[in-house]
Amino acid sequence: MSSTLPASRRPLARLGVLAAAALLAVTGCTPGGGSDGADASDGGADQGAASTGTAAAELADLGTSHAADLDVDPASDPAYAQYYDQQIDWGACEDVSGSVGLECGTLTVPLAWDDPSAGDVELAVARQGATVDAKGSLVVNPGGPGGSGVDMAAQADAYFSADVMASYDVVGFDPRGVARSQGIDCLTDEDLDQMRADSFDLLTEGGERAQHPWVERLAEGCEDDPGSAELLPYLDTASSARDLDVLRAAAGSEQLDYFGYSYGTFLGSTYAGLYPERVGRMVLDGAVDPTLTADDFSAGQAGGFEQATRTFLEDCLKQGEGECPFTGDVDAAAQQLLDLFEKAQSDPLPTDDPDRPLTGALARSAVLMLMYDDSSWQYGREGIAAALDGDGQILLNIADQSASRNRDGSYSGNGNEAITAVNCLDRPGLASEEEETALAHQLAKDDPVWGSSFSYAATTCGYWPEKPVREPAPVTADGAAPIVVIGTTGDPATPYTWAESLADQLSSGVLLTFEGNGHTAYGRSGGCIEEQVDAYLLEGTTPAEGARC
Repeated sequence: MSSTLPASRRPLARLGVLAAAALLAVTGCTPGGGSDGADASDGGADQGAASTGTAAAELADLGTSHAADLDVDPASDPAYAQYYDQQIDWGACEDVSGSVGLECGTLTVPLAWDDPSAGDVELAVARQGATVDAKGSLVVNPGGPGGSGVDMAAQADAYFSADVMASYDVVGFDPRGVARSQGIDCLTDEDLDQMRADSFDLLTEGGERAQHPWVERLAEGCEDDPGSAELLPYLDTASSARDLDVLRAAAGSEQLDYFGYSYGTFLGSTYAGLYPERVGRMVLDGAVDPTLTADDFSAGQAGGFEQATRTFLEDCLKQGEGECPFTGDVDAAAQQLLDLFEKAQSDPLPTDDPDRPLTGALARSAVLMLMYDDSSWQYGREGIAAALDGDGQILLNIADQSASRNRDGSYSGNGNEAITAVNCLDRPGLASEEEETALAHQLAKDDPVWGSSFSYAATTCGYWPEKPVREPAPVTADGAAPIVVIGTTGDPATPYTWAESLADQLSSGVLLTFEGNGHTAYGRSGGCIEEQVDAYLLEGTTPAEGARC
């Protein structure tokens, strides 16, 4: 019996989970089974803004982005020449594990894009050279926010086909405030352990209020660290998209060739909106819809993970007795899963570490992680079976993988903090506590396994020292070259409807559909998606309208 997930061809399965697992790490919620009259027989809600209607509600007040609206084009303005004229001094990588051929360097960008005299930020960058003959640079982002593009470049051959690796220098960067790029540091490892383990029933007033001290502690920790506090106002995605254009110039490219997964699709579409004429060949896999509020985003993920979990349970039951720890039909299995979460909450399950039992919140994080890749479902069945027998170690291992926790108790990177810092700037939530409460109960009814876990999206950002700076709005990128948007029909973290919406918004969007389960498609589809994307990247051939695999 394995205690860890299988090695994925793409490490994205671990990085991409930041988008949802960190949400649980912050809110740390475990509802009782069937709370508020809901039971496991309810199916998943529609995925996306339509399921919440929050776009018409009053949203939190907005601040001002230091990057979204500039009166000049920095690429041609003398005030920014020092940034656009720089060349990267590529050399050996000191703190990156991966390919021996990897080169590393730094890129300097302005702290405040609307005031280049206000200071600088040093970004870590990495390049995996083409194995044959480089036709240019392919800039990549693995998602998050909080995922490391440097690490993605180091493992590029696990993400991309041999043909792409032969023809492109794969270039990654850690966005500002992430990992090696002056990564913000707001919590100790011990704080993160406790935050991830604590659970609250958010459907009760006392439980919802009980999460506030942790949320406040995260915000205060960022403010108390001088380096982090300086960066907080400047970590919105528009600022990172401006940084991306400096990287394009430093790589010697007239246009940006780009591949973004998950959150990386939002970074890519933001870039396309700012610089449509500089879009080269752009692939956005696991699309984020720019029109979503924070609550729409959470509701969409709640529905996505609900449906993915039901698909997982259906597949489990088909394996038969001895292979599946659940019995009955899908509804009964869903209730049994909820009962396991509740049991782990009331009486945490023992693990190999007596100081770290499996709590309800950690059990939820583990099962959530499993939904990202259906190749891990066998291990999910084993872990759940062991937990039902009273052993929480396998699920604890999986939960720790989802949060990038190492065996020595340290955490790799700073994704658990960066995701909050970026999202609180990028996406406003509901202004009314009453509407938040009503939405929480609606989500619990629509999505009984996951709804309450994704509720109260605005609570964290209500304590955040910076206001959101972006109003939800479509991105059209008029004048851009064709942009390939990939959606997976069973994607839990970025529901397929989001890909449909983004492709429709973009004037040159081309939707490519993967009929499958799990988060994102390239590298997981068995060849069909890869062939069409490679033809686009290498030859400029866009997928046919309505193409599906």
